[in-house]
Amino acid sequence: MTLQPQLALLEQRFKPSPLTQILDPALAAYPVELWLKRDDLLHPIISGNKWRKLKYLLNHALSLDCDTLISMGGAYSNHLHALAYAGHCLGLNTIGLIRGEQPAQLTPSLLDMQAWGMKLQFVSRSDYRQLRHYLHWQDLPGLAANQYWIPEGGAQPLALQGVGELITEIDMAYDHLCVACGTGTTLSGMIAAAPKQASITGFAVFKHAEFLNQDVARLLGQPQDNWQINHDYHGGGFAKSSAELLAFIDRFQQVTQIAIEPVYTGKMLFGIYDLLSKGYFQGNQRIIALHTGGLQGNRGFSGVM
Repeated sequence: MTLQPQLALLEQRFKPSPLTQILDPALAAYPVELWLKRDDLLHPIISGNKWRKLKYLLNHALSLDCDTLISMGGAYSNHLHALAYAGHCLGLNTIGLIRGEQPAQLTPSLLDMQAWGMKLQFVSRSDYRQLRHYLHWQDLPGLAANQYWIPEGGAQPLALQGVGELITEIDMAYDHLCVACGTGTTLSGMIAAAPKQASITGFAVFKHAEFLNQDVARLLGQPQDNWQINHDYHGGGFAKSSAELLAFIDRFQQVTQIAIEPVYTGKMLFGIYDLLSKGYFQGNQRIIALHTGGLQGNRGFSGVM
């Protein structure tokens, strides 16, 4: 698909996403290789799967001559943070529908969004849940002709195309792909593009997120049996953490010199390490895990850098 000129110019600012082997002494007891696909290095702001999911949605909006992008998220939303910056770079208006009441003091993430021109509208939690029913770019009630609706986390079929590009960048054989799972969109894109012999595991970051299985199946549009979602490592719920998780992240960062965060990538890696200790992964296999970026969200956690 040909990119609109202004989007192609923006993409030129991005750097390659390398594969890094995790050489951690704690993994020496297990006959597997663990590699990290470093999408956190794509761009300092529109990092990781945020860019992957937004790329072709933005292209579609530009091709329709839309001048306003509307989406939804929380007060530390990586998705809205990236969208606001992308809109700023592309000369598009952006509107963020923020979950919950407006805080007395805006979070650093919201301040960034505002500085990049995003109009913030705070909605009740019940109204926010209702917004999740609007899945198509034209679905949002009251949408004007020049406005483009992006569901939570960019969960639209077009997003899968951008995610699929990260799979084509992997130039080595592998047995397992792993990714943190919020809306299931990144997982869906990886499933759609990966070799059928690879096993793909999503790590749910929400509590009671069994609905993700249906959401992923809907996005895929056709049955596939080489994927699963693990629901054991949500840490108590979305954006919640534990002393054990934070200690794991601290040690991982010290050993590898790779920054991670406790909302997505930290939970996935914690889960992978724990599953290794339980013999979940077979010997002499290669695991590639996706670093989905979003390090700006660390500003919501004291002691995590």
